[in-house]
Amino acid sequence: MFKPEDVQPTGRGALAPICAEASGARPGSDSSHREAWDRVRRRLRAEIGEEVYSSWFPRIALDGMEGSLVQLSVPTRFLKTWIQQHYVERLGELWSEEVPGARVELIVRTAVMRNGAAAAPIRAVTPRPAEPRRGEDAGHAAAPRSAAQPDVSGGSPLDPRLSFETYRIGSSNRLAHAAALKVAEAPPGAGAVFNPLYLHAAVGLGKTHLLQAIAGAGAQNGRRVVYLTAERFMYGFVAALKNQSSLAFKEQLRGIDTLVIDDLQFLQGKSVQQEFCHTLNALMDTGRQVVVAADRPPAELDALEERVRSRLAGGLVVEIAPLDEELRHAILSARVGALAQQHPGFNVPADVLSFIARSCGQNGRDLDGALNRILAHNQLTSRAITLEMAENAVRDLVRSSEPRRVRVDDILRVVAKHYNVTRADILSQRRTANVVKPRQVAMYLAKTLTLRSLPEIGRRFGGRDHTTVLHAVRKIEGLVGSDRALADEVEALKRLVNE
Repeated sequence: MFKPEDVQPTGRGALAPICAEASGARPGSDSSHREAWDRVRRRLRAEIGEEVYSSWFPRIALDGMEGSLVQLSVPTRFLKTWIQQHYVERLGELWSEEVPGARVELIVRTAVMRNGAAAAPIRAVTPRPAEPRRGEDAGHAAAPRSAAQPDVSGGSPLDPRLSFETYRIGSSNRLAHAAALKVAEAPPGAGAVFNPLYLHAAVGLGKTHLLQAIAGAGAQNGRRVVYLTAERFMYGFVAALKNQSSLAFKEQLRGIDTLVIDDLQFLQGKSVQQEFCHTLNALMDTGRQVVVAADRPPAELDALEERVRSRLAGGLVVEIAPLDEELRHAILSARVGALAQQHPGFNVPADVLSFIARSCGQNGRDLDGALNRILAHNQLTSRAITLEMAENAVRDLVRSSEPRRVRVDDILRVVAKHYNVTRADILSQRRTANVVKPRQVAMYLAKTLTLRSLPEIGRRFGGRDHTTVLHAVRKIEGLVGSDRALADEVEALKRLVNE
């Protein structure tokens, strides 16, 4: 995850060194503190999920401890602000469980040397570009031409392989494809078709493929199109603020025909969101096209302000569902054809393709991983591609028959949709009847379907006390025993959560 570098001095000396980190922490010798930090990070990762953790926390480091003060450092001011707004209290709680009375201080890493030498002068560091995510659905972020003049008018680079011609269509993505094609084929100067067009899906289902296809085809039709990841948009805006060129940044984006934004769930920061909202309104009010993709519908983007969510929900919102077996088979056949052009003679028998489509995941990245394994075994060992060879090559990718692990986020999503409320409503302090019932049902499901403790569930439900969770669980248990309609409702919700 790319974040703009904005190194600033802290105005105080470094604390005692603790641990060596790839992210920049200096080596130390206090193994007990290092082990405590490892436990804190593991618990945080388990609580917030791998996706959020890997987006924001890999570059946080333990700089040192002095008494009860724990000093954590990050490489940018932007990252520091985001963690302070969202997770610094939780980090403090986790540290207090390891070291009673511990207090957490978050700083921006400096160039201070940890060996006792004088501090080196602090200089602004040129931001590094985002690294592309793996897989077909990966977006790309490009570095600007210069730190002094951030330029987003060229957008992020497009992958020429991600076109409408290479996109495979099935029942799960037919509407999304049709809407994307309609937008892309609009002639220059034409008004917006669906505004905004909002696509959402889980990872690896082809959101980025469609967005880049829109950008590529739109440009070929003579439209001025800018494709940006949310990270690239954030970087451009923050860099413009630093260099006092925010007006030029706004003009770059508002003078186009189509704006395409990928991975909107990563858009963070109040000022960045405000600018995005202003840009969204300016483009849509003048009939320009906006296309957005995220991993969830607008109502579930809790990090975004309500007015942004409302504007996004006012357009055409289309979900791309998990790929069915027929579509997975079609995608595999196309990928085998592409691999055969790079590796002459490479061919996968029909029974092997059927096995992979049936057994190896439900998104494009899983399918790519399985084919790459088979290609590697075939090329490196000279073994013929048979069903037995394939089963051995991808055995750890085969979907388990055991029930999947249920997450609190899954429960919140299903319950909110069922009762026609938002996730934010459930986590809020509102006590109206239409919110209290879904909240209590969700707490009951979290207790019965997950291994989380009552205090952990309380924290996930807006920082509530464990006694509140216990009251909700006991109440729903009692009602389920006497109210047949509610019992059926709860069972239906359980099935939906476990799907």
